[in-house]
Amino acid sequence: MRYDAEKWITLRIRFIGGFFVLLFALTFCRAFYLQVIKRDYLLKLADRQHQKIIPLTPVRGTIYDANGAALAVSVEMDSCYAEPKSMEDLGEASAQLAPVLGMPKESILKKLQGNKNFVWLQRRLTPDVVKRIRGLDLEGIGFVKETKRFYPNSEVAAHVIGFTGLDPEGLEGVERRYDSTILGGTGYLVTERDALGRNVALKGTVIQNGAMGHDVTLTLDKNIQYIAEKELAQAVEKSGARAGTALVMDPHTGKVLAMANYPTFNLNSHASYSPQVWRNRAVADSYEPGSTFKTFLVAAALEEKVIRPGDGINCEGGSYAIGGRTIHDTHKYGRLSIAEVLKYSSNIGAAKIGSRLGPSRLYTYLKNFGIGDRSGVDLPGEVGGSLRPWSQWYGIDLATISFGQGVTTSSLQLASAVSAIANGGVLMKPYLVEKITDSEGNVVTSFEPQVRRRVISPETAKTVSRMMEGVAAEGGTGTNASVEGYRVAGKTGTAQKVDPVTHGYSATKRTASFIGFVPADRPRITILVVIDEPKTSPYGGVVAAPAFSSIALQTLCYLKVPPDTVVRSKPKTVEAKAIPEAAEATEAAEGAIVEEGEGIVMPNFRGMSMRQTLKVMEEKGLNVRLHGSGRAIEQSPLPGHRIKPSDQVWVKFTPTA
Repeated sequence: MRYDAEKWITLRIRFIGGFFVLLFALTFCRAFYLQVIKRDYLLKLADRQHQKIIPLTPVRGTIYDANGAALAVSVEMDSCYAEPKSMEDLGEASAQLAPVLGMPKESILKKLQGNKNFVWLQRRLTPDVVKRIRGLDLEGIGFVKETKRFYPNSEVAAHVIGFTGLDPEGLEGVERRYDSTILGGTGYLVTERDALGRNVALKGTVIQNGAMGHDVTLTLDKNIQYIAEKELAQAVEKSGARAGTALVMDPHTGKVLAMANYPTFNLNSHASYSPQVWRNRAVADSYEPGSTFKTFLVAAALEEKVIRPGDGINCEGGSYAIGGRTIHDTHKYGRLSIAEVLKYSSNIGAAKIGSRLGPSRLYTYLKNFGIGDRSGVDLPGEVGGSLRPWSQWYGIDLATISFGQGVTTSSLQLASAVSAIANGGVLMKPYLVEKITDSEGNVVTSFEPQVRRRVISPETAKTVSRMMEGVAAEGGTGTNASVEGYRVAGKTGTAQKVDPVTHGYSATKRTASFIGFVPADRPRITILVVIDEPKTSPYGGVVAAPAFSSIALQTLCYLKVPPDTVVRSKPKTVEAKAIPEAAEATEAAEGAIVEEGEGIVMPNFRGMSMRQTLKVMEEKGLNVRLHGSGRAIEQSPLPGHRIKPSDQVWVKFTPTA
């Protein structure tokens, strides 16, 4: 019995001893795992538990124009923070900081009285404010370097470049479209914390700088952009219009050289403007283009051989009934050639050509020209416009779409489509970014011209281009678009706007435009000018064509494009066969203002040199006062008005660019 008791005691001792040996072995293994195998990981984890990371503003890359001029940069500025637990008198500190920071004392005190030992007082301060804060010599106030987005040219290309928020996340334009590319890596402010998780003093703070974002180079040329913006602003203000858009493109590549909108805004203070002003109308707005559409109609009809250049169209004396409706022309014409239908912008002529082509083929060609589809330009917010399938066209739709009503397009789509005529029949994809480079200047991505499709043959494109030259010729609807020394191919557009209340066409609101390319025989640039709701005149030939002429002349001079070998002030024209009883003065065209009565009709002097002006004055027997030198930019009375004995007749000149 005693033997059994001793044996049981021995067994228990051995069991307990084995248990402790096993426990020791497990403890040793665990200690080895933590102390040796996981040592580095746990040290980093311990560091993170004793640190607080405060993100700083990432450094965005620079946006350049085509010539390397900076359009958007990141500048280094001081941001001010406070350590409330290191400050003795929070009330006194708040009182001293309030007038310097431009903040109420109560707001600053509320920040300092929180539980945090780190608070931002104000970020990205100007140097003079930083100097004044340092001069206060307050305990617990510190500074750290952050970056702020700055736009050196203020308003130039504002709608294209866009802007950023405080994050700084891109909110509009290229800044938004390429936000992930331009935005650099985030920097960090690292602070130490005690065992209870409380922030301790920031002295000796470690700052990890952020990585620099990539730089973006645009196809935009700052100088051409400035020219377009300046002339567009003058055109909108002079016509009393609501807004306007101007585009300059390279028709052979699809590069956007300028994209202007008016009204515009200052990128450095964008928050003080209405969000409506931020909208890039060139891509985000669609409108009924009006008679500019006739170029695509004629191109399609010639390509399908339903008309020939020498054909004549009976324009019915200015009134034509079709589909239960009556179509009117601005002037009463009889038989017009195809070229004259474009030159005089006959709606009746366009409707009859559309009837020959048919809805199916017209729809196909318009789609091939890119109408009704997004162009794919590298900007946010692009609209596709509207072009209903031809199976949904009823009654008068074929006729109205033939002259640009009942269909909408964006300015960029329209410029791209006309560029296809300019370059020989190929639709190019428009683009704004030429290349992306890293902080070392190495090219990360480059963008090349992209052909979307061939729309018409080179022969048809050349024929339509020659016809478009007549529009800017004497007697055409776009004489104000002529550029001395260069052949201009273009088309005016005047379209009624839809009333948002009645959903019918407004009796007073119009969209006036002019689009064309120059030089006509060797196109270098395509230019579109759109004036929204002009008050002085509803016609594109009056309010938009002069801006086209000014932009074209200055841009061609800037690009050093030589004039035509044979310099002609205006292209050769053919007289229209107008009905005798409705004959108009030679200045009359779509949009020209001709007043009945006695007196000499005021010629159009715009774009003329002083010598040419004097010659016209001598021929017409005019006594005109001349101001300045260079080329004529303004005159009174306006072209087409009768000169009354009481009128002050003058022409203003300005030096050419």
